[in-house]
Amino acid sequence: MFLGQYATAITILFIIFTAGLGAFIRKRSRDKCLRDFEPNMVTFEDVSGKTVWGKLWVENTGLEFVYQNRQKDADGHEESSYLLYKYEYPRIQAIIRFLDELSEENKNKREQELKKTYHPGQWRRFKRSTLNVFRTVRDSVVEIVNLLISQAKKATPAGKVLSSQDKYVTQMKQELVGSVGTSFEPLLERYIGRKVVLEMIKGDKVLEYCGVLKDYTAEFIEIMDVDYAVKKEEPKRRADIIVPRKLGLVRHLGE
Repeated sequence: MFLGQYATAITILFIIFTAGLGAFIRKRSRDKCLRDFEPNMVTFEDVSGKTVWGKLWVENTGLEFVYQNRQKDADGHEESSYLLYKYEYPRIQAIIRFLDELSEENKNKREQELKKTYHPGQWRRFKRSTLNVFRTVRDSVVEIVNLLISQAKKATPAGKVLSSQDKYVTQMKQELVGSVGTSFEPLLERYIGRKVVLEMIKGDKVLEYCGVLKDYTAEFIEIMDVDYAVKKEEPKRRADIIVPRKLGLVRHLGE
């Protein structure tokens, strides 16, 4: 009788804890490179060559591009936005923020951002180094949770109760796994805030772009102040770009 009540209480607490933890992690797990372009007008370039232009909004489940004006598709349907879900991220060739498409206010903000990014001062570097320590610790959270749960399952009677809550334990671990998105890279860290040469795979070619390395995550690299054209026949324009790491890598220091 008592053990049954104990198991029920543990189940309820696990549900509450898992739901709360999941909500907190989902709110905090938006990619920081993508967040940097919010809420600017950007161009989404698909690996197929398709482009979408709109104001970017970032959620942990995907991206929304809000059109400046409503459009009609081939069937006559009115459309005012485009949604790209997270599982569709492999379609991304690049997210481009062209300077000549920004409002004056956003141009000024971006200019201040570039000044802070290029050759940052000691305080900014110290702040980043400190954050990297916490990110490295965070990247180990899943392993620690797995170890603690494995040890707890060996305990009695709590272990038997914990084993009966495998569904909620698995959900909690999945939330933690999904939140680990920094993927600390020592080689890239030393080039943060410096001009670099990015190699990008585009179709069957490898193109090079020179700009300032702003940031990176497990999935993306963010480069500021490059000359970029979506199509070869178009003139290059000054822009900031976000490129998937599977398509782009920093190959050289550019200064």
